[in-house]
Amino acid sequence: MSDTQAMFEEMVGRFSSSAANGLDAVFQYKLDEGDAYFAAISEGDCTLGKGEHDDPSVVLLMDNQTFSEVLSGEANGMQAFMSGKIRAEGDIMLATRLETLFPVG
Repeated sequence: MSDTQAMFEEMVGRFSSSAANGLDAVFQYKLDEGDAYFAAISEGDCTLGKGEHDDPSVVLLMDNQTFSEVLSGEANGMQAFMSGKIRAEGDIMLATRLETLFPVG
């Protein structure tokens, strides 16, 4: 298993189904290194997929270090977005829900 896949599996393992009440969305991640992954949320469940989803709700682009820092809580996702370390395409407002959907610790 790659380090990138391990990071995504850790993220999905922290999924909060109560924060996803009524949410039906696909978060596509494209990191500078490694494979693309997506988290599909539907009916309170989150499924991790490898590759590019056909119809993502939002696409998040960043380098592996930024993803690792946001995942570990070292960096705030919103601040990383505002400083340009994370770029988003599509429904950008969905990205604001990531911290409640995948809480740190």
